[in-house]
Amino acid sequence: MSLNLSLLRAHPAHIDTDAVVAAVFEDTGLSPAAQQLDEACGGRIARLLESGDVSGKAGRCALLLALDGIHAPRVLLVGVGESSKVDAGRFLKAAAESIRALKGGPVTRIHSALTEIDVVGRDADWKLRQAALAAFHASYTYTTTKKSAKASPLTALSLSGDDAAADQLRIAAGIADGVTLARELGNLPPNICNPAYLAEQAGHIAASNDKVSLEVLDREQMQALGMGSLLGVAQGSANPPKLIVLRYDGAATDQRPHVLVGKGITFDTGGISIKPGPGMEEMKFDMCGAASVLGAFLSAVQLGLRINLIAIAAAVENMPDGASYRPGDVLTSMSGKTIEVLNTDAEGRLILCDALTYAQRFNPATLIDVATLTGACVVALGKHAHGLMSRDDALAAELLAAGDASHDRAWRLPIWDDYQPMLDSVAADMANIGGKWAGAITAGCFLARFTEGQQRWAHLDIAGTAWDEGRKGLATGRPVNLLVEWLIGRQ
Repeated sequence: MSLNLSLLRAHPAHIDTDAVVAAVFEDTGLSPAAQQLDEACGGRIARLLESGDVSGKAGRCALLLALDGIHAPRVLLVGVGESSKVDAGRFLKAAAESIRALKGGPVTRIHSALTEIDVVGRDADWKLRQAALAAFHASYTYTTTKKSAKASPLTALSLSGDDAAADQLRIAAGIADGVTLARELGNLPPNICNPAYLAEQAGHIAASNDKVSLEVLDREQMQALGMGSLLGVAQGSANPPKLIVLRYDGAATDQRPHVLVGKGITFDTGGISIKPGPGMEEMKFDMCGAASVLGAFLSAVQLGLRINLIAIAAAVENMPDGASYRPGDVLTSMSGKTIEVLNTDAEGRLILCDALTYAQRFNPATLIDVATLTGACVVALGKHAHGLMSRDDALAAELLAAGDASHDRAWRLPIWDDYQPMLDSVAADMANIGGKWAGAITAGCFLARFTEGQQRWAHLDIAGTAWDEGRKGLATGRPVNLLVEWLIGRQ
């Protein structure tokens, strides 16, 4: 979507816009911008606060129309809780709820004064970038295959701030492009977004920038490389697999690249170990790891980051038919290690292991894989935090810090060798599942076997965070924000 961002330092009552947004505190009442608006309209806002028609409770919105003395025809007051306890979560909730409250109406231009309030532990740059990102996120509407849906009419957002911080809006717009791409790819139905479609979208990214190149490996090329694990998953589908490799040269040629690898199961039936029918439609989201890697790559290119970056999307469909791989099969991975298949619904790690082996030919400075990998991670962490696993403490700390800075948070889980025996097999070098317990961790331990010798490797399990569950759930675009925040810090 297109959203024009700008900074404005003016009296909120005098701004030429369709709606002005200001904060209300639960304990101290009106924020400075709300006080200015109240003075302009003769104290009407204060009276509404006193009567209880306006609330400072976090996320509560009140829309006021045609206030005398205020140029904008609408004033939206949004609660942020107690003035001394406005943290990142409450601020972002207020920023998002204010857009949601207005996007269904005729409003095309909004001015938000939320960036004037103090946020615990955050500076002005953070408030501007994150308020803009929250606006992009909240105003997104999926319309591609839903012809009755109407896109948000919002075209312009001005934020209270000084021109010196204008670069934060540029960064926000670049990140938003990547988040929107990841969301759109995730939301598309699987009869459209198949492996070939993902490769086509990668082609559009490559064609838009002369520093980007693309290679797409087909089945025959992967066979020549010995990718028996990835191809085993793919063999039951009429849609051929693709290994999509995007390369961005934003730094000197002697600078080792950072490599992002994404799981791109464009639809996951579970294969022969077929999933239950109810909720299976959500398995179109099983490619959100690949979508987020492509989104983060697009953002890095849009922002012109001074790094070398490679994004690898392993795009496969997991389907049951007469050619499907079976429980009991033994697959030979690109690394030469053999894998006993105990469950064909543990397919993500089987495509990632070959993609991770392939990635190491680029001698990566850092290798990060992103995957909607395990239901066990959702059980452990719910819908708020990504599961992070790494044997490198410094890399784990960097990613956790990037998640905190962007409020796209992760939580570190152990990946100790103590868990490795759970993957033992009598028929192969390892099994593809580890049993009943610690499913997220044993999946990470499986992938770790294919990154030996790669010190700076991390695994992000986004099974709980990549989409909102339910019939009306949509892709979130996470963890693009975290990844781009981390990439910005690698310059």
